Amino acid sequence: MQVVLQAQGLVKRYKDKLAVDGVDLAVRPGERVALLGPNGAGKTTTLMMLLGVISPDSGWVEVAGHRFPGGRSEALEQVGFSAGYMPLAERLRVREFLKMYAELYGVRHPEGRIAAGLERFRVPELSEVMGTELSSGQRTLVGIIKATLHHPRLLILDEPTASLDPDVALRVRNGLMELCREQGTALLITSHNMVEIQRLCDRVVFLSAGRIIADDEPDAVAERFGRADLEGVFLHLADGGHEEPRRQETDRPA
Repeated sequence: MQVVLQAQGLVKRYKDKLAVDGVDLAVRPGERVALLGPNGAGKTTTLMMLLGVISPDSGWVEVAGHRFPGGRSEALEQVGFSAGYMPLAERLRVREFLKMYAELYGVRHPEGRIAAGLERFRVPELSEVMGTELSSGQRTLVGIIKATLHHPRLLILDEPTASLDPDVALRVRNGLMELCREQGTALLITSHNMVEIQRLCDRVVFLSAGRIIADDEPDAVAERFGRADLEGVFLHLADGGHEEPRRQETDRPA
């Protein structure tokens, strides 16, 4: 099957600290993949290399057939990105804000895309709301809609469900699953909310000390570490637990 995102042998060092140590990652169309790990595991550095924000010391990244750094501009035309911490324009209505970004993305008929995005995440009533009037959860939803207006082949979300009310988290989860299913969008998400990840993603990649130590379905990873769920795995690693679980024959190839 075609690969939307391919990373091979990513290494990044900051002075004497090895932040990322040989990360290989592939994400295919329609996959919903979580990049997980406790603070200091190398998630943010890996994410920034996947977006071309920072360059690896060795290894390479390719998105939609375009390899960084030369093909970064063409690659990022196929990428949507949003994060829970990204600000929105407060003096624009939601519809105006989304139209501005749609035009920047080169969308020819933005009104239809905007309406479809608002409907997908079950918030059509936000169209005429001013940015100053949005709750934190509504801001998250609008940010994700903004990142999907150009129908990206790869959607990267950094902590999108942090501190969301359960009803808003449900809208995010259902909307993302619908997007991946209907448009074949590949999703790569980072989060500390293991419950949401277990519900949303069909594959999880755990980092520890800059290395991938597990890459499989959520239940399989939990079983491999001898934990009841992903939260148990996360707490085990965050508490300094042993990084190398028992080997299993079903590990994905590099």
